[in-house]
Parts: sequence; structure tokens; C-alpha cells
Amino acid sequence: MTPAGVPVPDSPRPVAAGLGNAARDFRLRMAVIDCETEAALDRTRDRHGRTVHAGAAAAARTHRDKAAVEAYTTHLAPHAEALLDAARLALDALPPARHLAGWRAVLDGLDACTAEIRRTLDRPAAPGSPAERAQFRALWPHLTAWADHGSIASSLADQHDRQHQKDPLTDEEQRMWTERAQAAQLRGALDLTESWYAADGQPITLAYLVEDDDSTVVALRGDPGMPGWRVIGHYAHEYEAGKALPAAVPPGVLCADTSRFNRPAPAPEVSVQDLLRDVVEGHSAGDASNALLDAVQRGHQAGPLVRLQELLETSGQFAGALETAQGRQIAARLSALGRQIEFLTREVEEAAEDLGATVAVLPPHRTPVLRMRPRPAVDTTPPAPPPHTTTTARHL
Repeated sequence: MTPAGVPVPDSPRPVAAGLGNAARDFRLRMAVIDCETEAALDRTRDRHGRTVHAGAAAAARTHRDKAAVEAYTTHLAPHAEALLDAARLALDALPPARHLAGWRAVLDGLDACTAEIRRTLDRPAAPGSPAERAQFRALWPHLTAWADHGSIASSLADQHDRQHQKDPLTDEEQRMWTERAQAAQLRGALDLTESWYAADGQPITLAYLVEDDDSTVVALRGDPGMPGWRVIGHYAHEYEAGKALPAAVPPGVLCADTSRFNRPAPAPEVSVQDLLRDVVEGHSAGDASNALLDAVQRGHQAGPLVRLQELLETSGQFAGALETAQGRQIAARLSALGRQIEFLTREVEEAAEDLGATVAVLPPHRTPVLRMRPRPAVDTTPPAPPPHTTTTARHL
């Protein structure tokens, strides 16, 4: 036996309560810094999104870099290594799943970022010096890596006792509840409310099963839009379900290299309201033609119709990436809508060119109307005095 108080060799270290909160607190602070920085950068741009005050923009980013380092030092630096150790222990204990290799790569990347941040902060430059600003600027990608992906480490650290369902149903209970839920789905009385993935990579969906004006929260395993799903639990309310079911893990991303904190600079664009104003205030066919051509312009400064097509295409990719039956159906619908927008864009472009080729102008009888009507002329004749009335004195 191992003496009391002596840890068992090679046994997992207990995860400190709330260790995962370190990454969550850091991300929350980084989100605030990001919003403040974007607001400051917006003030350096013109109405079309072009930077017109480069010095102020550079100062805003310098302030952002310093604030991010301070946030890391306050919230995450004391816990980063322990958090990564706890996350790796939890990862090693998980059953095989498609996402585990990617998560392991994320943890390795966060470990490298932590080491680089520590090396830099161990050799600080003079406060306020250009060297310090350069150090903080170089640390920004490593800090944003933690802000973007630290949720995976914190989720793993919290998984140590939330991987399995509490009080699972027996096979017979699962069959009975699944039949009831399937019947409710056929009559439109199974209302899906929330879904997530468990650590084993299997989806869980909560739904309200409505029967005779009474509803029960049921948990489903599998794709509710495809045959083969089953009920794995029933609960009085969603809070009870959340306590009993396996914990949610961070959802995936559409694009692997997306970063909330390292977005590309916004492309200059003209709003539909500006284009509409150009047409209303125009005088020649060329004015209206140019507004329409701006709406269908392609490239870096794409117009609204082209951006709408991009939105439909990207949303279709998102729907397909859900890997559900309904997601695939909606992806097909969005793809068809995107093709319609593409056809509409070509039609608008041709109409705009034809309109410009008319070289016509608005006829002069379309005269403007003054917004402020002139005041009536002042009458120079003095007004007649009011009639003089006499009051007869009454004698008592």
C-alpha cells in the first residue's frame, strides 16, 4: 500500500477546481480588447472603410498589444502549463474519435505559444521603449492563438468527470422512448431545441416531446433527420438534462485558419443606400448606370450583389459542413439561390451597360421643387386698428 499523503507514481494529477476558467477569463478579456480596438480603428477610416489616419491606427494597435500582454499575465500565465497538462491527461483518456488528432495538434501549438511568450516576458525590454512595443507586437499572434483556441484546452480540463451519461436508460426503455419520439416527430410534435457534440464525437440533441398537452425533454443520439437515431434519456427540464448528459465540447470551425482576433482589413465598399442616393440625385443615364455597375462590381471592392452571392455560397458550405441530412438539403437550396443571384448579377450588369449607352439625360420639365417654400410678401400697409367700442356708464 502507498502511505497516506504520498502520491501514486504516474497517477493523473487532480485538476484544480476552475482551472479551465483561466482560458475563459483570458478570452473574455481579449474579446473586450478586440471590441475596443475595432472601435478605435473605425474612427481612423473613412465612410468606405479606407484608413485615412495611419498614425492613430498604429497607436490603437500598440495599445491593443500591450493590453493583451497584461491580460495574459493576469489571467493565464500562472495557469497555462497546468491547464495544458490537465488537457493532455483528459485527451489521453478519451475514446478514439475523428477530432482527437486535431485537438492534440492544437495543444501542441498552444504549448509552443506558451513557451515563446514565457521566453519573451523573461527578457523584458525597457518600459515604453520601441523595443518593448516590438516585443508586444511579436507576441500578438501567440496571444491570439490562446484566445482563439484555448477553449479546447479548458474544455478538456473540464471533461474529467463529464464524459459519461448519468443513469442511462435500459435497452427496453430506450426502445420505448424512441418509438414515442418517432411517433411525435411524424405528427410534428418533436421540437428540437439544442444540440452539441460529446467528447466521443457523437452528437446529442435535446427536444421537447409533446404528448396530450404535456411536454418532456428527451435527449437524442444521432441525426434527427435520418433513420437510426434513438432516445438516450428523458428529463423534467433542460437543466436536469444538462447535468446528466455528457458535457459539450467546443464545436468545430468552417475554416481552419479563421481567427476572430486576426481578421483581414475590411475591403472598401459602397452601401446600397449610397448607390440609391446616387441614382436619386443623378441627372444622366450614366449616373444610374454607374450605380448599377458598382452594385455588380467584382474583385476586392465587390458590390452588394456580388457580396450577397458570396454570403449564399459560404452559408451553403456551412450548412453542408454540419454533416446532417437537413444541412445537406439546405446547402443545396442555398447553392441554387447562389446561381440565381449570379444570373441576376449578369442581367443587372447588361442592363446597366445598356442604360449607360443611351447617353440620355432627364428632360428639363422634371423641375425640382424647393424644399423650403418662400415666405409670403410682407404687407406694407399698416393693419386697421380694432374697432373702438364705447361703454355707457351706468349711474346708480
